[in-house]
Amino acid sequence: MIAGAVAFVLAATAGAYKLGVFSDIGDPASFGHVKEAAAGAAESRPGVLMPTGPRAEFVRTSRLPDGTQVARTTLKGAKSGFTGDVWVWAPKEYYDKRYERSAFPVLISLPGGRGYPTNYWGTGPGLGLQQAVTDGAKAGRSLPFVLVMPVINADTKHHFDGSDIPGQPRMGTWMAEDVPDFVRANFRTFSSRDGWAFMGSSSGGFGALKHVLKHPDRFKAVIASGVDIVPDSPLWKGNTRAMDENNPEKLAEKLIAAGGPDVWINFQIGTAESGRDKAEKFMRDYTRGPVHTRLQVIQDGEHNGKSYVRGMREGSLEWISKVLLPPTPDPGAR
Repeated sequence: MIAGAVAFVLAATAGAYKLGVFSDIGDPASFGHVKEAAAGAAESRPGVLMPTGPRAEFVRTSRLPDGTQVARTTLKGAKSGFTGDVWVWAPKEYYDKRYERSAFPVLISLPGGRGYPTNYWGTGPGLGLQQAVTDGAKAGRSLPFVLVMPVINADTKHHFDGSDIPGQPRMGTWMAEDVPDFVRANFRTFSSRDGWAFMGSSSGGFGALKHVLKHPDRFKAVIASGVDIVPDSPLWKGNTRAMDENNPEKLAEKLIAAGGPDVWINFQIGTAESGRDKAEKFMRDYTRGPVHTRLQVIQDGEHNGKSYVRGMREGSLEWISKVLLPPTPDPGAR
């Protein structure tokens, strides 16, 4: 009878959580300690930056089956002047005591579509990005990335090409500077670009590709899915010079001429969508010297997030995991 009663209570409790009766969604969330600069420096390992703040205020938005959480904060960009929401997720390994002094690789994940006021990689765990990283890390095929998912546009009426378009909100500075500064303030990160990468789909894939080519000293690799290759926002209004400064083709030429640093680009294209010819042309024209490229073809894949996550499971996550640094446990830690 006692065993039966316990089983009933456990089942009822699980059902209540499933129905949201005891849900912690909307509660304050934390991703570990944020230390004072001096203490962080004393406890850090070579190549590791401990989070020194200012601490962001997070609100939990969802949970994965393993208990890890997606949370949201509002970031006021000190350098761009833009204010927008950012969603974050840390893998189970991030909370493991063995890794409490280890850095984790960061994958800044950009959405397509409006990209404002939400980022569908963060608000839609059903797309499976977090679970793909979880499963890949468990199988030894993926690094346990910290996923950072900012908005990419400043409103719902325009798209800003992830760039500082003259006279417009500085979305390029927001993503390339303010968002990484926020990550360093709140998470254990690598001090070098070897722990930093982008991924994105459609217009977000363009922004991801552009940022890696524009700032190869800060970011090392990118997974660009269903990607646009050149800037096409009407907000440029013919400003050719500014467009060229944010054109992946021009940036690739410049990087090749400079001789580095090396960057790694993984295109993803589904067989049920257009755009493969553009990706392959880019690869033919610019795969040399410091520019390394790869194409992940997704059989029957369409122009949507679920297809791109499938491509990441089928090869792209494993590929990018070989390019970036892994977290390392403390010797002797248990």
